[in-house]
This record gives sequence, structure tokens and C-alpha cells, in this order.
Amino acid sequence: MTALTETGKNKRSLVRAAVTLAAAAAFYEAVSYSGLFPRVLLPTIQTILSTLYSMLADGSMLEHAGYTLYRVLFGFCLAILVGLPLGILMARFKAVENFFLPLVSALMPIPSFSLVPLFMLWFGIGNLTTILGVFYAATFPMVFNTWSGVRAVNPLWLRAAGVMGADEKRLFWKVIIPGASPFIITGMRQAFLRSWIAVVGAEMIAASDFGLGWVIFDSKEFLQTDVMMASLVMIGLIGFVFERVVFGSLERFTVLRWGMVRVAKG
Repeated sequence: MTALTETGKNKRSLVRAAVTLAAAAAFYEAVSYSGLFPRVLLPTIQTILSTLYSMLADGSMLEHAGYTLYRVLFGFCLAILVGLPLGILMARFKAVENFFLPLVSALMPIPSFSLVPLFMLWFGIGNLTTILGVFYAATFPMVFNTWSGVRAVNPLWLRAAGVMGADEKRLFWKVIIPGASPFIITGMRQAFLRSWIAVVGAEMIAASDFGLGWVIFDSKEFLQTDVMMASLVMIGLIGFVFERVVFGSLERFTVLRWGMVRVAKG
């Protein structure tokens, strides 16, 4: 019965997503046909999809998407490896918080894109500079959300677990991590979003002929708006898949399973 209910919820979610995307596509198509912009600047959806299909067929879109996704995931995983433990340590130990919080607060407002020219001077053009930009952008959401989540764990849960004989290790894995998990997953989502913003910006000036950001920037020079739009569609598709499949599954197997959040009705 539970499996059938879950299947029904997934179907309704897909239907709602399809309706939203269809409404957005209809609005875009109406603007494209309205004549407000020249067709070369605002191509129709048919033209964009045709270009996307052609680039997928010849493998160029997949190649560029592969380079971009590699840079995003590399920097994103590094941000998790650094930001998650650091956030936990900041929340658990006052000395660590006092040392790192001013540094994190000062560095977080600096846009990662503004550091790309500096990284280029240090490391040259290519993957390393782009990955460092992604890592810088994604680390701070992980640190802040993890720090906030661990601090927000209900003290009553900690005291109750201590009274029942839980040692420090069990307290950490059975109470603190589940209690902070909604914040941690939110941090991952924000970090992944900032990773895409950082990678596209970095690829526009620091990538060497490969990546979706480079394609978008290069297409502007030749007024290939359909190629730009096709690249944006590809970015949106990848983001949609990660949100629904990766983060959605992670949320179902953690915070929803542990009962840490409520599911919206309808």
C-alpha cells in the first residue's frame, strides 16, 4: 500500500512539473512569435530543440556537458569533503567556531567569478582554475548550513540520548546527524546551484575550448542564439535530473525516512 501511495505521489509530481514546464514554454513561444525581438535573437522552441538534437547527434553537446559536469562534480565533492566536517566542528567546538567563523563570514561575500582572473594568474587556463572556482563557491553554503543544522539540534534529544546511555559516537550518528540532515541537504542543494553558476562563469573566460559555459560565450561572438539556448536547456535538464533523482532520493532515504520534515499535502 505504501509503495502504491509513493508511486501515485511521484506521478502527480511529474504531472505538476510537466504542466509548469509547458506553461513556461508556451510563454516563451508567445514572446518569440510576438516580434518584440528579432527571430535571430529569440529563436523558437522548435529551432532550439532542432539545434540541441543536432549537437547531441554529433556528440558535441555531450562532450561539452561532460567537461562541465566533471568540473562541477569535482569542485562540489571537494566542497562537501571540506565544508561538511568544518561545519560540524564549528558547531561542536567553540574554539573552532571562533577561529573560522570570522574568516568564513569575510570570504563568503566575495563572488567566485571575481577570483577566476587571480586563479588564472596562479594556475593558468584549464580545469584546475575552473574547479577551484566551483570549490570556492560551493564550500560556504555547506559550511553555513551544516553549522546551523548541528547548532539547531534539539538539546532535549541530546540529553535524552545521554540519559539512555548513548556514548559520543552513537550520539553523533544517531541524533546529531539525523537532526541536522535537513540543513545539510539544503546546503548541498545550494552548493550544487552555486557550483553551476561558478562553472559557467569560469568557463566563459578560463576554459580551453570545452564546456557549456565556453559554448555560450563563444556562440555570442557569432550570434548563434539557438546554440546558446540549447546549451541553457542542457544545463536545465542536468539540474532537473540531479534535483529530482539525486537530491530527491537522498532526501527520501534520510530526512523523510527519519521523519525530520513533513511532506506537503496534495
